Amino acid sequence: MAHLIVFGDQEPVARGDGIESIRLTPEPLDGQHFVMGITSFPPGTSIPLHSHNTIEQVTVIEGSGIALLNGEERPAVPYDTTQIPPGEFHRFINTGDTRMRILWVYGSTDVTRTFAETGETVQQFAQNR
Repeated sequence: MAHLIVFGDQEPVARGDGIESIRLTPEPLDGQHFVMGITSFPPGTSIPLHSHNTIEQVTVIEGSGIALLNGEERPAVPYDTTQIPPGEFHRFINTGDTRMRILWVYGSTDVTRTFAETGETVQQFAQNR
């Protein structure tokens, strides 16, 4: 059955340093093979270098920053979009003086995150990860 997911009603997942993710697919529909959401970065913050077990596509929707892809820093502004294959390490850094928000879509409903620094793998929606 179709329904409206109200952004303000979704529980944020704390990522540390004031970074929060909100999942926009809290209950994937039968046959749905993706999840999506928004991550919000205060000025000067970033997420650790990491990879996923599935394809990820990210679009900057507000603010500006850097996308670290293939070891190269690339400026990213609204509507710039990345496509990241499984297993490729990447990160996003807010270099602006306002909040940066990204819209992310994963090509699976079972998503893990592996940290480059430690090799630790966790479920994507674990708190402070």
